Amino acid sequence: MTAEAMEAGPREGSDIDGDRPLRIALLTYKGNPFCGGQGVYVRHLSRELARLGHSVEVIGAQPYPVLDEGEGLEGLRLTELPSLDLYRSPDPFRTPKRDEYRDWVDALEVATMWTGGFPEPATFSLRARRHLRARRGEFDVVHDNQTLGYGLLGDLGAPLVSTIHHPITVDRQLELDAAPDWKRRASVRRWYAFTRMQKRVARRLPSVLTVSGTSRQEIVDHLGVRQDRISVVHIGADTNLFSPDPSVPEVPGRIVTTSSADVPLKGLIHLIEALAKVRTENSAAHLVVVGKRAEDGPVAQAIERHGLEGAVEFVKGITDAELVDLVRSAQVACVPSLYEGFSLPAAEAMATATPLLATTGGAIPEVAGRDGETCLAVPPGDPGALADGLTRLLGDRELRVRLGAAGRERVLANFTWARAAQGTAELYRAAIARNAGLPSGRRPAATPTYSGSHR
Repeated sequence: MTAEAMEAGPREGSDIDGDRPLRIALLTYKGNPFCGGQGVYVRHLSRELARLGHSVEVIGAQPYPVLDEGEGLEGLRLTELPSLDLYRSPDPFRTPKRDEYRDWVDALEVATMWTGGFPEPATFSLRARRHLRARRGEFDVVHDNQTLGYGLLGDLGAPLVSTIHHPITVDRQLELDAAPDWKRRASVRRWYAFTRMQKRVARRLPSVLTVSGTSRQEIVDHLGVRQDRISVVHIGADTNLFSPDPSVPEVPGRIVTTSSADVPLKGLIHLIEALAKVRTENSAAHLVVVGKRAEDGPVAQAIERHGLEGAVEFVKGITDAELVDLVRSAQVACVPSLYEGFSLPAAEAMATATPLLATTGGAIPEVAGRDGETCLAVPPGDPGALADGLTRLLGDRELRVRLGAAGRERVLANFTWARAAQGTAELYRAAIARNAGLPSGRRPAATPTYSGSHR
């Protein structure tokens, strides 16, 4: 398609509100599923959009996204848009060699890192704009996965839909609250300086997609985005992969959680404190943490203080199959977070019929459901309440079976990636129609909620 054709509106004979396949550019500045929820989102959403018949080109930087392959996914492909990869392992915060610099965006990336900031959202957005403008007319819609960089403002050659999982200002405030001294607080403020850019950009976005009603309200309150520009599309679990398997033996006393030890909002420190209490009555209780272990810091200190070195294990880099079997083997899955914009670990654990103990932080109740029906729910930041919940579940097999079965049914009814893709595609069509200036009667509602109840 030529630039003139794109500027003139939709393709001749197309039906914006119909079922014709769309050509989607899905942007993600950090898309590896082993690096967090944004990568998981890209992997599963892109797969399900392709299964609906759409053409999906994921455009990402290092660590590059991992995309699924197989029958029905011929329309899914990855385009690498490399950064300088300044935070790569094993040499994070590295100084690039002179011949690595390609242009002024690379210089900006290094300068921001050298001064203690996090450059990737801004620099990826600038590279993405340049890439998209060079390919004007090849896409019907551009979908940004929480980059929210200045480069995404203006004409990208196609209408823009942006996912905001939750405002990163929430993470910033929690890290400031946990900082032990003024030096650490100054470092946190500088690292999160990019959130000022994200706030300015978010306010100018025509179409924002988020994953929960709680996140929608946080986006309004923290970022100042108008509520009528925000739509909720629940994400979910891969219910074929995350499923019950009676052949996997249950390990007595095993508790599983997904967390990084150095991220305060994940609440791992409170779960460690709770485990110490539980083990005074149940010596078999032990914790497996899917995530990175910090060699120093509050979590490491708590493990040492309570003598839990043999009762807490960290695992990282395991395969999907290994992760599923680990969750299946647990007597309890726990989400101790102080805040979540959705909580994929909760949905995935419930999908395996593993009983869930979760806090009521952020949007977790939207996923986990009501206390005593599909999970046990406790206040965030309360080690005593976590300990009581763990003790109750570890000691009551009938309760575990009942909550596990109800949890899986809740996920099947409300939180699947197929539902998420369908709702997202509807928002694409609304954005395309709005960009083409079609009458409002031909567009979907401005702020719908897709794929499940808020019980």
